[in-house]
Amino acid sequence: MDMLWSGWGEPARATPLPEPVTGLLRDVLGVKPREAGPVALEEIRVPASPLTADALRALGEAVGDEAHVRTDAESRIRHTRGKSTPDLLRIRDGDVTDVPAAVVLPADHDDVLAVLRACAAHGLALVPFGGGTSVVGGLAPERRRPFVALDLRRMNRLLALDPVSRTATLQTGLRAPDAEALLAEHGFTLGHFPQSYEWATLGGFAAARSSGQASAGYGRFDDMVLGLTLATPEGTVEAGRAPRSAAGPDLRQLVLGSEGAFGVITAVTVRLCPLPQTRVYEGWRFASFEEGAAALRRLAQDGPRPTVLRLSDETETLIGLAQPDAIGALDVRQGTGCQAIAGYEGTAEDTAHRRRRAAAVLRECGGTHLGEEPGERWAHGRYSAPYLRDSLLDAGAFAETLETAAFWSRIPGLYASVRGALTATLTESGTPPLVMCHISHVYENGASLYFTVVSAQGEDPVAHWAPAKRAANEAILAAGGTISHHHGVGTDHRDGYVREAGPLAIEALRAVKRRLDPDGLLNPGVLLPLD
Repeated sequence: MDMLWSGWGEPARATPLPEPVTGLLRDVLGVKPREAGPVALEEIRVPASPLTADALRALGEAVGDEAHVRTDAESRIRHTRGKSTPDLLRIRDGDVTDVPAAVVLPADHDDVLAVLRACAAHGLALVPFGGGTSVVGGLAPERRRPFVALDLRRMNRLLALDPVSRTATLQTGLRAPDAEALLAEHGFTLGHFPQSYEWATLGGFAAARSSGQASAGYGRFDDMVLGLTLATPEGTVEAGRAPRSAAGPDLRQLVLGSEGAFGVITAVTVRLCPLPQTRVYEGWRFASFEEGAAALRRLAQDGPRPTVLRLSDETETLIGLAQPDAIGALDVRQGTGCQAIAGYEGTAEDTAHRRRRAAAVLRECGGTHLGEEPGERWAHGRYSAPYLRDSLLDAGAFAETLETAAFWSRIPGLYASVRGALTATLTESGTPPLVMCHISHVYENGASLYFTVVSAQGEDPVAHWAPAKRAANEAILAAGGTISHHHGVGTDHRDGYVREAGPLAIEALRAVKRRLDPDGLLNPGVLLPLD
């Protein structure tokens, strides 16, 4: 099934906003209903593909059949940009200025190499396309020439499994649920469950350094990758032949997070974990975000570390976004403060042991146990937030997210700076926002901050958001945060990434790109500025 072209996921799962939320939007934020809904798919006028007959023939030969080269309007619309709020607002208005010239579906690594050769021969750019879930402009290259979207959905096989070493090699077009199903047949799991889980692919996880909601226990996706295969216009790069190595710099780390700018990741070898016997999620409440963050830091640094560990600030807790399926129905009798979720997965004995010890720490840090119900509601609704965003857009509200990370000592200042920048910028523009935040990924030395912003849309929502996004990026860099913790760089964060990395490092990455992609055909303008 393809994702909804004008929103997130499956249309049947769309949920209308509860009346308390609709009233809040109207009375507090001044949100007005939209005068018209999205344009219909069949009403969007897509220009004819600019590809020549020779180029189409070459692409068809590269993937074995011209049936795997699509130039129809619907296929091209469905591969136009990603799923950020500006992306969705533009496609809902029928804006297809970033439409690919064709959609090409390879079946294996050799097909990808052949497509790259065909693109080079015919002056075409290429954008790797997995689940289409990018929220940072990672699927909208700078258009100096026609480009094709390389849809990897046919590359969906489990290539090898080593139960002794607990590793698997998988093609990167596999969607996460399909990968989990294949591994579960052998008693294993990746343990990688980001909010995009139901639609994202393994290639996207690797290309953007994804982090899942159980990262406290299983780690980030880049921690899981032991080896990978990269197809480039200049040939193949194989990286990783052992769990760790002292044979020079780790080339895996050069490819992970490269967002299709250096090549197409066609296979990954990942470490596996046994399927957990037990999963338990529970809720906790803290009097303040500061107090809750101190508790999370204590567990992250001194243990025992839960598998899932997250904390919503006062605003996110009050609105109910800590449990997306329960938004607007929070029981105020539970009190004010901040809600935390702690989850435990593993053997029954290990889960019980860690849960008991962690509970003692959380109580010592001021936490109040809320039982399993909040945790189970979070687990049930943890993939629902993007559907909620669609409902907010339908109601005339603007809703967007951004994230960052920093060392623990910088978290309070970073939180205040980003919140302040978003609030001030949008208020000055006449659309005072609701700014919510949570910590969802913790490390011994720091944590991530994930912000959700809701406001009225303004006359031109995309243009209206741009100054607020710039202000947030400036605040992140000034407060010592990273420009992205797990969403990636794309084009939205590219300028911030250049500043964060510094000119010498960017020139070194440009040199790598020139060697692997001398014609600059791979995702031009994404990750790195064009020369």
